[in-house]
Amino acid sequence: MPAMHFQLRWPDGSEARCYSPSLVIKDYFQPGTAYPLPLFMAQVREALNIASERVRAKYGFACSQAMDQLGRIEHIAARFATQPDAQVEVLAFEE
Repeated sequence: MPAMHFQLRWPDGSEARCYSPSLVIKDYFQPGTAYPLPLFMAQVREALNIASERVRAKYGFACSQAMDQLGRIEHIAARFATQPDAQVEVLAFEE
C-alpha cells in the first residue's frame, strides 16, 4: 500500500509534515491551496479514516499511525478553533 506524507502550514505560520498510509489524501486536497479550518478538519478526518480502513481491508487491522496523526492534527487545530478566519494551507505531497 503506497504511503505518503503531506506538508501543512497552520494559521500561525508553523508547518507540519503529516503521514497517511494511503494516497487518498490527494482526493481531498490540492497542494498550494488554503482551506478554512472547519473544512480542512472535516476533510482530513474523512481522508485519514478512509486510509486507515484501507489498511484494515488489506491487513486485517486499522492503521494506528493514521489515527495518531489525526490526533496530532486535531490537537494543533484546537489552538485555532476560536479564529473565525483560520485557514490551513496544504503545501505539498511527498510520495
